Amino acid sequence: MSTLPPESGAPDESAPLEIDVHETLDRLKSGQITLIDCREESEWETARIDGAQLMPMSNWAEQAEKLDDLKGQAIVVHCHHGGRSLQVTNWLRQNGFPDAQNMIGGIDVWSQEIDPDVPRY
Repeated sequence: MSTLPPESGAPDESAPLEIDVHETLDRLKSGQITLIDCREESEWETARIDGAQLMPMSNWAEQAEKLDDLKGQAIVVHCHHGGRSLQVTNWLRQNGFPDAQNMIGGIDVWSQEIDPDVPRY
């Protein structure tokens, strides 16, 4: 999608750019984060993390209203392996969400290290 920046160029912020699946789980359980899944609907139907909100990267322009509702919240973004979510995280950091973080390894690592009931694909 042309409105998202390349993977590099995120501003230096207080929150690390990336977060691992274990810290994501801890923060999700305690209600400290909003977990955004930027994969496509078909991927969401195949496998999903309980508590995540689907906001497909391909429809990112249409997500503006949802994003307004997330202002001031800690956000972690994930995809399948972490590439798309890193792009989305960089875009968020450049557009009013300076502490947005990318979940390293995506749902694939989540299914290996956190919840083996989440299908791998």
